[in-house]
Amino acid sequence: MSVKVRPYIKRGKSGWEVDIMFKWPDGELYRERVKAPVSSKSGAKAWGEQRQSELLARGKQAKEEVKRKAVPMLEEFVPRFIEGYARANRQKPSTIISKESVLRIYLVPRFGQRRLDTLTHEDIQRLKADLKDLSTKTVNNVLTVFNKLLKVAVEWGVLDKLPVTIKLLKAPKPTMSFYDFEEYERLVEAASKLDWRIQAMVLLGGDAGLRSGEILALEWTDVDFRRGQLHIRQSEWQGHVTVPKGGRDRRVPMTKRLAALLATNRHLKGPRVLYRDNGQPATRAAVSRWMAKAQKRAGLPVTRALHVLRHTFCSPLAMRGAPAKAIQELAGHENLSTTQRYMHLSPAAKDAAISLLDEAASQISGDILETEITPREKPGS
Repeated sequence: MSVKVRPYIKRGKSGWEVDIMFKWPDGELYRERVKAPVSSKSGAKAWGEQRQSELLARGKQAKEEVKRKAVPMLEEFVPRFIEGYARANRQKPSTIISKESVLRIYLVPRFGQRRLDTLTHEDIQRLKADLKDLSTKTVNNVLTVFNKLLKVAVEWGVLDKLPVTIKLLKAPKPTMSFYDFEEYERLVEAASKLDWRIQAMVLLGGDAGLRSGEILALEWTDVDFRRGQLHIRQSEWQGHVTVPKGGRDRRVPMTKRLAALLATNRHLKGPRVLYRDNGQPATRAAVSRWMAKAQKRAGLPVTRALHVLRHTFCSPLAMRGAPAKAIQELAGHENLSTTQRYMHLSPAAKDAAISLLDEAASQISGDILETEITPREKPGS
């Protein structure tokens, strides 16, 4: 047991800090550092010793009260969670900003003044009810951030145990929209008549499977013309350059038309492959406009979304029998389960599959008919 006193100076205020350390009767170590309510050093020492004696005398009851008071409110723990967990683990800027947005918009306004250990299962259900007008994906994002924050609080010893069990909403499996072969070729043709940069954007997504951030961050040093491949090693998001999603780079062979287009249009406007008219690197807003122009010219619905190109890259590979593991490596999926979502068929491919049954049925019927009309040989002939 010990009671130490040292000068206290913080935010222009001075006094004495008392550092109390002892073990509870069950052997657990307790430490408390607090500004003494008296002005003299000797008075602070006496106050600390009295505080220590009172805690020990009250024993288990005092220990439980101290623990309850030590549990922070949600708004107090949020900065620790963002800095000590999200930033310390070097999560992607987009991930950190997403967590900050969820906490600021949905959680702090509702639970900011609540101690973490006072949260109840009814609180979680009320939260779900309050967010009933949002999509299932958005609600589950909110619940996931909330659950991770509470788990981190347990890992750090801020909470003894999880106060609630958070269950996500059941969500239907997402459908993957993609262009069929004819639609995609129309888009490529339309892009080629607009600008080589727009065509490159389409081919980088549809022929190579790059994500939009990977398209923006692609540099000429990442294009290996000798080996005919792209080295996907970085991604760009709102000016932040990070490693690709999944945390690792990959190499993707180029199709002949993509390699030819890039070789023909090498430039010295900067290290990035794609650039705007002012010579600056292409932005997400710029490629979104490019996509809209290409879609409009091709007679396709104008969505501005580039991710349909990535789906268009993965889906035909699956439809044409490419192994799931190969698609996973080419697309840079962290988990094979993500790739499995692409192992589906387009309506045209389904029709073709059913036609195989018709062909089989016709073949069998023909064989039966041929057997029936073939004269049987007489015995002994």
